[in-house]
Amino acid sequence: MKKGNGLIRFISYLLVGLLILSLGIYIGERNVKQSHKLAELQDLLESRFIGEIDETQMMDNAAAGMVAGLGDRWSYYIPAAEYDAYMEQMENAYVGIGITISTEDMTEGFKVLQVEPGSGAVEAGILPGDLVVAVEGQRVIDLGVDTAKAMIRGDEGTQVNVTVRRGEEELTYPVTRKLIQVAVATGEMLEDNIGLVTIANFDARCAEETIAAIEKLLADGAQALVFDVRNNPGGYKDELVKILDYLLPEGPLFRSISYTGKETVDESDEKCLEMPMAVLMNGESYSAAEFFAAALEEYGWAVTVGNHTVGKSYFQTTFRLSDGSAVGLSIGKYCTPNGVTLAEVGGLAPNIPVEISDETAANIYADLLDPADDPQIQAAVESVKSSLDEKP
Repeated sequence: MKKGNGLIRFISYLLVGLLILSLGIYIGERNVKQSHKLAELQDLLESRFIGEIDETQMMDNAAAGMVAGLGDRWSYYIPAAEYDAYMEQMENAYVGIGITISTEDMTEGFKVLQVEPGSGAVEAGILPGDLVVAVEGQRVIDLGVDTAKAMIRGDEGTQVNVTVRRGEEELTYPVTRKLIQVAVATGEMLEDNIGLVTIANFDARCAEETIAAIEKLLADGAQALVFDVRNNPGGYKDELVKILDYLLPEGPLFRSISYTGKETVDESDEKCLEMPMAVLMNGESYSAAEFFAAALEEYGWAVTVGNHTVGKSYFQTTFRLSDGSAVGLSIGKYCTPNGVTLAEVGGLAPNIPVEISDETAANIYADLLDPADDPQIQAAVESVKSSLDEKP
């Protein structure tokens, strides 16, 4: 019997080994076929296409198509020509004229959404709502978005001529390019000693500037805090954790699960800031912004006000490729302190929903609305005021 069992076990191992070998051969053959297909297609395009071929653009589009083929809305491809600008954005500092634009409606140009304080655009006279229609006399619609943006960028201290349409009038401004240090977090004292902390993103310097803004407001007598993470695209986990650790008591702050299944839990110490708080959020609050609101809510530390968030739980790591391009690839997911994956529940719903018009939303994005005229800020203020009134 024992010899028979040994033979059966040997045959089983042999079969498994053959299966693994055949699977490896199949996968190898499949990869070879796919590579051959791409090479065959490239050869066909280069030999038979009647028009001119921009090989860099073709390869960029092919790479972007492969990433898009994952079906993951959060993974993305970065062409080599855009990599430096991408890294500047993550560092919250860049050389440029200091405008934030929208390219959604490109019938004639791109719309200016925001103008950075102290920038060349401010000094020249460009305003939110202007439509950039030409750069150095060339129409944006003819140049295309990428070329127009590249022409606007340049070396610090140099000038670029930008033509904007304002109403029915076209105005051309010589704009000086400057090093723009984007303010990540700002503080403002509202009525009744309520501090408003606006966090633009969770990229470089976020924790440092957020904590500094909080402490300045506390020194000025703030008795409650409202955090504004509306239109916040998220950012670095480490910046988020530092802020949550400053605010929350001892316990789990954040959970990360990698593509290997390994879970990492970031913990808070016992030091915390205990006072009435509210968090403003909307449908443009992503990732770290959502988990900031979710953590404060789960601890009972703050109420959430505004609109439902998007539910981005995957996190990305940027991988640089040999030609200077890069891929931001989803390699794991985030969970709240209680282990909730926001994507699975469709994002975070506010405790106090406050719907606003598209016009009001646009004015909030462009920072054109006074807090006294912002319905969502006012709802948050009323919430923390009621908490203050309840204190003995």
